[in-house]
Amino acid sequence: MKIPENLIKFKFQILLATTFSLIILSLLYIAPSFLHILAYFWPLLLSTALFLVTVVVFGLTSPPGAQVSGQKAGEGILDYVAGEPEPVVVLPEVGGEGCSNFD
Repeated sequence: MKIPENLIKFKFQILLATTFSLIILSLLYIAPSFLHILAYFWPLLLSTALFLVTVVVFGLTSPPGAQVSGQKAGEGILDYVAGEPEPVVVLPEVGGEGCSNFD
Protein backbone atom coordinates (compact mmCIF):
# COMPACT_ATOMS: atom_id res chain seq x y z
CA MET A 1 0.00 0.00 0.00
CA LYS A 2 3.02 2.25 -0.11
CA ILE A 3 2.70 2.88 -3.89
CA PRO A 4 -0.82 4.46 -3.90
CA GLU A 5 0.18 6.74 -1.03
CA ASN A 6 3.24 7.94 -2.98
CA LEU A 7 1.11 8.43 -6.11
CA ILE A 8 -1.33 10.59 -4.18
CA LYS A 9 1.55 12.45 -2.58
CA PHE A 10 3.04 13.33 -6.01
CA LYS A 11 -0.20 13.67 -7.98
CA PHE A 12 0.43 17.32 -8.96
CA GLN A 13 3.96 16.59 -10.19
CA ILE A 14 2.73 13.56 -12.16
CA LEU A 15 -0.14 15.57 -13.64
CA LEU A 16 2.19 18.42 -14.58
CA ALA A 17 4.73 16.06 -16.18
CA THR A 18 1.98 14.28 -18.13
CA THR A 19 0.50 17.56 -19.36
CA PHE A 20 3.92 18.88 -20.36
CA SER A 21 4.70 15.65 -22.23
CA LEU A 22 1.39 15.75 -24.07
CA ILE A 23 1.97 19.35 -25.11
CA ILE A 24 5.48 18.58 -26.40
CA LEU A 25 4.28 15.49 -28.29
CA SER A 26 1.37 17.40 -29.87
CA LEU A 27 3.71 20.21 -30.95
CA LEU A 28 6.07 17.69 -32.51
CA TYR A 29 3.17 16.05 -34.32
CA ILE A 30 1.67 19.33 -35.56
CA ALA A 31 4.91 21.16 -36.36
CA PRO A 32 6.41 20.85 -39.83
CA SER A 33 9.37 18.60 -40.30
CA PHE A 34 12.92 19.90 -40.50
CA LEU A 35 13.06 19.15 -44.23
CA HIS A 36 10.01 21.33 -44.86
CA ILE A 37 11.62 24.21 -43.00
CA LEU A 38 14.89 23.67 -44.87
CA ALA A 39 13.04 23.57 -48.19
CA TYR A 40 11.34 26.88 -47.37
CA PHE A 41 14.45 28.73 -46.18
CA TRP A 42 17.13 27.28 -48.48
CA PRO A 43 17.50 30.45 -50.62
CA LEU A 44 18.07 32.56 -47.51
CA LEU A 45 20.54 30.08 -46.04
CA LEU A 46 22.42 29.77 -49.34
CA SER A 47 22.69 33.53 -49.89
CA THR A 48 23.90 34.04 -46.32
CA ALA A 49 26.55 31.33 -46.74
CA LEU A 50 27.72 32.86 -50.04
CA PHE A 51 27.92 36.31 -48.47
CA LEU A 52 30.02 35.00 -45.57
CA VAL A 53 32.32 33.17 -47.97
CA THR A 54 32.71 36.37 -50.00
CA VAL A 55 33.59 38.35 -46.88
CA VAL A 56 36.22 35.81 -45.89
CA VAL A 57 37.70 35.72 -49.42
CA PHE A 58 37.89 39.52 -49.60
CA GLY A 59 39.43 39.62 -46.15
CA LEU A 60 42.13 37.17 -47.15
CA THR A 61 42.91 38.57 -50.60
CA SER A 62 42.71 42.34 -50.18
CA PRO A 63 45.99 44.02 -49.25
CA PRO A 64 46.16 45.91 -45.98
CA GLY A 65 45.58 49.65 -46.32
CA ALA A 66 48.58 51.96 -46.35
CA GLN A 67 48.67 53.83 -43.07
CA VAL A 68 49.88 57.38 -42.71
CA SER A 69 52.88 57.49 -40.45
CA GLY A 70 51.95 58.48 -36.92
CA GLN A 71 48.20 57.92 -37.37
CA LYS A 72 46.11 54.95 -36.48
CA ALA A 73 43.55 53.56 -38.91
CA GLY A 74 40.42 55.71 -38.97
CA GLU A 75 41.84 58.46 -36.78
CA GLY A 76 41.32 61.11 -39.44
CA ILE A 77 37.63 60.38 -39.87
CA LEU A 78 37.16 60.23 -36.10
CA ASP A 79 38.72 63.68 -35.75
CA TYR A 80 36.39 64.98 -38.45
CA VAL A 81 33.29 63.45 -36.86
CA ALA A 82 34.26 64.55 -33.35
CA GLY A 83 34.41 68.11 -34.56
CA GLU A 84 37.99 68.88 -33.70
CA PRO A 85 38.84 71.83 -35.93
CA GLU A 86 41.84 71.72 -38.14
CA PRO A 87 44.34 74.53 -37.66
CA VAL A 88 43.57 77.54 -39.85
CA VAL A 89 46.48 79.21 -41.59
CA VAL A 90 46.01 82.97 -42.02
CA LEU A 91 47.78 84.31 -45.09
CA PRO A 92 49.06 87.90 -45.00
CA GLU A 93 47.31 90.35 -47.29
CA VAL A 94 49.11 91.16 -50.47
CA GLY A 95 48.80 94.69 -51.82
CA GLY A 96 47.79 98.04 -50.42
CA GLU A 97 44.70 99.48 -48.85
CA GLY A 98 43.15 100.33 -52.19
CA CYS A 99 42.49 96.69 -53.16
CA SER A 100 39.06 96.43 -51.56
CA ASN A 101 36.15 95.17 -53.63
CA PHE A 102 33.58 96.69 -51.24
CA ASP A 103 33.74 100.35 -52.34
